[in-house]
Amino acid sequence: MTMKPFDDSASKIAEYLLQIKAIKLQPKEPFTWASGWKSPIYCDNRKTLSYPQIRTFIRQQFTSLIHDKFGTPDFIAGVATGGIAIGALVAQELGLPFVYVRSEAKKHGLSNTIEGDIEAGNSVVVIEDLISTASSSIKAIEALKEKGCNVKGMVSIFNYGFDLATQKLKEINCVNHSLCDYHALIDVAVKHEYINKNDLESLRKWRENPSKWKP
Repeated sequence: MTMKPFDDSASKIAEYLLQIKAIKLQPKEPFTWASGWKSPIYCDNRKTLSYPQIRTFIRQQFTSLIHDKFGTPDFIAGVATGGIAIGALVAQELGLPFVYVRSEAKKHGLSNTIEGDIEAGNSVVVIEDLISTASSSIKAIEALKEKGCNVKGMVSIFNYGFDLATQKLKEINCVNHSLCDYHALIDVAVKHEYINKNDLESLRKWRENPSKWKP
């Protein structure tokens, strides 16, 4: 795959996600999210794992971001399922132990929510692939806190930047830093003609009120 030059890391990641169709923009044929929202955009960052150059860049960016914002935590925790693989890669790069957090406790066996050995008092940085409403992220953070862990914060590949998610994370006192966000994505999508300017207004209206948006 031939990659194009970029101005900054957020734009580079946005272009990568668009090139491999990890992010799809379809204002005229919207997707339906699990929440029931109609959306002109769909994001599946797990596709990045199939591209060594891209997953390496994301891993390196996460590593630098964690060092810069949080220093060296005791653990890295991935949120199931999208944050597991990239979280493990980051933990390997940092030479740190890794755990992952299920969306709910297993129905059999040990009924674990957190998989791996982590103890009360350990500091941890959470890794997410995507933040939309932040519901899955918050469940994972709360599970780690219930375990007695010190959650230093969270990093994510992509963030829609919804006010709802920002407020929820603020309420539980968790700071998040994302490698790429909606504004960077749209800028790159227009610049490299993944969408036309006529679609831009529709995407803007959706971003303003996603739960009420109609195509």
